[in-house]
Amino acid sequence: MHCRRVNTTGMEVAYMKNKGFEGWYFKHQRSGDVLAFIPGIAESGAFIQMLSPDTSRQFDVPELTVRGDVIYAGGCEFSKRGCKINLPSVTGEISYGALTKLRSDIMGPFRFFPMECRHGVISMAHTLSGSISVDGQPHCFDGGVGYIEKDSGTSFPSSYQWLQCNSFPEPCSVMLSVAHIPFGGLSFEGCICAIIYGGREYRLATYNGVRICAASEKHICLTQGNLLFEADIEPSQSGHPLRSPVKGSMSGTIRESSNAAVRIRLWRRGEPVFDLESGGAMYEYVPAK
Repeated sequence: MHCRRVNTTGMEVAYMKNKGFEGWYFKHQRSGDVLAFIPGIAESGAFIQMLSPDTSRQFDVPELTVRGDVIYAGGCEFSKRGCKINLPSVTGEISYGALTKLRSDIMGPFRFFPMECRHGVISMAHTLSGSISVDGQPHCFDGGVGYIEKDSGTSFPSSYQWLQCNSFPEPCSVMLSVAHIPFGGLSFEGCICAIIYGGREYRLATYNGVRICAASEKHICLTQGNLLFEADIEPSQSGHPLRSPVKGSMSGTIRESSNAAVRIRLWRRGEPVFDLESGGAMYEYVPAK
């Protein structure tokens, strides 16, 4: 494995275990322009993936190192303060403003149990400044908004939906995942959903008693206590291919849309909280085989 973890003094503190993957997702968006970078490490080696509305690209890198909260991979740097990109035909730097963190771990009590895939949300939204050049074409993200999450484990779920969007007419950020979860020799359909709107966090999740009323490719409906949430999704064609982990190796393929159309609605005690639309949602849909 070409992955090292060192603390801020430079002393090596741990090696990544022999089996599994670890990856981060740094999304940058301004109006209809989106660039997402996914640095990571798996049994098959270190990598960086890039996704835009037009294409996806895969870069194998010789090593991924984490020092403090900075990820170094293939001449690139990623942290909570920004990213520096130095890849073939892709270069630039983007700085991040203050992160919007969740009140607690999105996995809830499931973070204490062995899971096939662990999910973490580092920032639901933050401001951006800077630009990235792709094939000589500048992509300016001044005044844009970012999002950061992390995944680790051995494999992505065998079937799932994942939606993330923070490009609405009003300040709002949503992350939603409905997935088939193996657990203790059994399995269940699990859900995690976090919404930041109006200075408030709404959390709908399996561990909070959420009920998944519908979960098709183009429609999701959740209820929990006095909350009702609906999402109508129109993916942009079939999306672009990204490598995905299967038993620790990046041997699978998923497809992600970076400009899916979405309408989200939330009610609380029967009263509407918001009704928002966007043409810039990130969306993955992996149906059951």
